[in-house]
Amino acid sequence: MEEMGKWLILLGVLLVIIGGAMVLIGKVPGIGRLPGDIVFQRDNMTCFFPIATSILLSIVLTVLLNIILRIINR
Repeated sequence: MEEMGKWLILLGVLLVIIGGAMVLIGKVPGIGRLPGDIVFQRDNMTCFFPIATSILLSIVLTVLLNIILRIINR
């Protein structure tokens, strides 16, 4: 039972970190409005496809993960 409690605490901390990151990323100017992000607007409907933002985020996370893994494996 103790082990399950530890996992739940870890999951809660992880959710707080992810939530905080989402709030901070939303305040960065330009994210979501890059050239290559596609927006379709009709009468009462909006479709948003953040293609360029997704590619940029993927590159940044790949570089960060590689740096972290190289530090850990030393």
